[in-house]
Amino acid sequence: MKFEDILADIDGFGRFQIIIIVISFLGRFTMPCHFMLNNFVAAVPPHHCDISSLDDGGMFQNLSQAERLTVSIPVQQDGTPSSCRMFEEPQYTLLSNPTNTTGTITVPCQNGWVYDKTTLKSTVTSQWDLVCDNKGKNKVTATIFFIGVMFGAVSFGSLSDRFGRRILLLVSYVSGMLFAIASAFSTSFLMFAMLRFFTGFCITGIIIISSVLSVEWVDIEHRKLVGVIDSLSWTFGNTAFAAIAYLVNDWRWLIVSVTSPLILAIITWRWMPESARWLIAHGKLTQALTYLQKCAKINRKGDCIYKLQTETLSSIVVTENQDRSYSYFDLIRTPKMRKLALRTGILWFCIATTFYGISFNITGFGLNIYLTQFTYALIELPAKIGIYYLLDKIGRRSCEAGSLLLAGTCLGINIFIPKEMSVARTVVAIIGKGFSSAAFGTIVLYSSELYPTVIRQNGMGFNSFMARFGVAISPLILLLEDVWKDLPQIILCCVAVIGGMVARTLPETRNKCLPETIEDIEQSALLFFLS
Repeated sequence: MKFEDILADIDGFGRFQIIIIVISFLGRFTMPCHFMLNNFVAAVPPHHCDISSLDDGGMFQNLSQAERLTVSIPVQQDGTPSSCRMFEEPQYTLLSNPTNTTGTITVPCQNGWVYDKTTLKSTVTSQWDLVCDNKGKNKVTATIFFIGVMFGAVSFGSLSDRFGRRILLLVSYVSGMLFAIASAFSTSFLMFAMLRFFTGFCITGIIIISSVLSVEWVDIEHRKLVGVIDSLSWTFGNTAFAAIAYLVNDWRWLIVSVTSPLILAIITWRWMPESARWLIAHGKLTQALTYLQKCAKINRKGDCIYKLQTETLSSIVVTENQDRSYSYFDLIRTPKMRKLALRTGILWFCIATTFYGISFNITGFGLNIYLTQFTYALIELPAKIGIYYLLDKIGRRSCEAGSLLLAGTCLGINIFIPKEMSVARTVVAIIGKGFSSAAFGTIVLYSSELYPTVIRQNGMGFNSFMARFGVAISPLILLLEDVWKDLPQIILCCVAVIGGMVARTLPETRNKCLPETIEDIEQSALLFFLS
């Protein structure tokens, strides 16, 4: 007997499963907000050198602000005022002849910078002057956060396979909220960076645990729907985040605002069940029976409650040793499992690098950052709805590979569109974001179906680690535009294409039962792709 047989009897997609999905949705709302947070809290507002030191008490005082800037700030080759340099002393001749800069001496900003607060009232960039020679730091804050996410994925993946999904989900909720709120009250850049690392480390458990919990409680027929709904929670969070960032333009209160939904998630956690699959796989049959009977009761399948016995559950999964603890070494201990882990790891890395490489570049096309963020988020909706209908028609593997190859195509097209055509470049980037979002929406469900129950959370933890590694280097890839303007686009295009090719080597999981043990992977004829 398989676990799916019991789910069929007690309703594999009833009120009980809907409760799990709703609770997961509440906790996952804050995730995309924190992942995209750097786009706003570390945004670089227009700025120029503080020119108050040039006030000589004479003619300078009688000039208008525009005239003061003319005599104090040099103009760059593209005609815009310099953000990082100023004249050593006022050049009053520029008032009559603005183009005559012969013999003028410029120096780096001497007394800090003045920031335009029209769009953004306060950012960490303006708080700690992360511009000019320090401009890399506002990209590094994102990298530091995702390094935390990367190591958190490994830790929570392993711990939730050892101690259970439910308790580790609460740990992730509470610790993530505390570190996030603390980061909003940072008094130095170093303190902010450290707290962002721990925030990323803690909140990553939310997504990898809630995704697996949802999939493990539903039947085969509805796994696709649950996977897409979980993915849509990300879309909803991203869309709402654009509005929240527009209304809350102070970086400290923005962090508090996007973290506050975790309070509701903590309150509703008491109704989140443990995974019955995990309990059975670890020999905790009595607890599994309790949850299954509760599921049957809530789903109004009361006639099935008395049919459920611990003896029945003991025949569902037979592992080599129910008392043993599984670890990440089990991902590489056997041949097919090792190949599966390698290929899914590469695939997650490619998807995340592509998705976030596009997402972090909201200022790279010359349009309003709030509108670009909103549009980037909104395009995910038709992409994921389309994936919902295609997952069963053409399969998980074809959806994954096709989405990545099309995203790579969009990135390649943008290389050849002139920089002056900002609207056209943004449209193509948005379409590419849609395809990369479809790839992300597919991979979470796909990976959950590929890995066996006994190490599913370890597998998801490893994959999330690889994904966050890709996310962590995405901001650094964008910095390569200083070397060659098109280099980031070329790298992201190549990564997307490689991911699409790797996806083609994975087995199809459409309409298949979830594997329970490593032996199911090694002995399954369905995994001939891994031979």
